[in-house]
Amino acid sequence: MNWKKKASLIKKAVNSPKPGLKSQLIMVTDPRPGHKTYAEMKNKCKKAGVLALFFPRKNELHLILTRRTEMVQYHPNQISFPGGQCEPNENPLEAGLRETQEELGIPPEEIKILGELTPLYIPPSNYCIYPAVGILGKPPTYNLRVKEVAEVIEIPLVHLLDNKNIRKETWKLKNSEFKVPFYLYEKHKIWGATAMALAEFLEIIRPL
Repeated sequence: MNWKKKASLIKKAVNSPKPGLKSQLIMVTDPRPGHKTYAEMKNKCKKAGVLALFFPRKNELHLILTRRTEMVQYHPNQISFPGGQCEPNENPLEAGLRETQEELGIPPEEIKILGELTPLYIPPSNYCIYPAVGILGKPPTYNLRVKEVAEVIEIPLVHLLDNKNIRKETWKLKNSEFKVPFYLYEKHKIWGATAMALAEFLEIIRPL
């Protein structure tokens, strides 16, 4: 299928009713790091906008993720969507676009927003994450903010849609053991809030 046709179908899917928390919990750690939800905390949390940003290469869509550096305050060394905290008088989509430009050097005018996913609450950092889905018309040229971004990871969408790339391991986090589901791509393990948002996105586009 032509990537432009695929993008059109994705746009329709992300603007239709979504499964929300039910699909996000597929990729949550066990035990969960708190049971409060976005619906409960949306007026009490810090807000951040992130982008599930895709681009075409050889007619296949690829997702852009970043590996955070050790210098960032929250979730160092983890794999994440580009994005960040909302500034005063800024909505989450504006924050996601601004932070994507600051982190990766991709101008907002090059990004077409296809829709938004279900927000989710992250108890350890008290953030409500608002994921939007965007697409570029061609592979990007990066200009990285090296204090925040250690590495850019470009993952074929077909790889994420293949369930054999979902794994689960027992990890020791903060002196406790957790069963952690993650998407495996090469040496990278995509888990936590990024994996939870991806789980909803993949569920709604899988039938396409």
